[in-house]
Amino acid sequence: MTEALAQQSIFSIVINLVFLMITWWALQTFRFDLFVKKPNSPQAKVLMILLTLSIGSLASNFFLDYYNWSIRLQYFF
Repeated sequence: MTEALAQQSIFSIVINLVFLMITWWALQTFRFDLFVKKPNSPQAKVLMILLTLSIGSLASNFFLDYYNWSIRLQYFF
């Protein structure tokens, strides 16, 4: 039981990190200079980090929820 819980925790950590990296990579193409006065300022960098964390977290939570729901479907039948 505890081994399965540990495996699920490692899987969740890896998925979160993967989605954070994908989100960071995808946001590199976004033109922040159209929306931010000083795109190279520390505030703009913090904004990009916060956007990466929020979008990556939403995407990874969706994926992990979907995965968990699909695993639990076996108990339905």
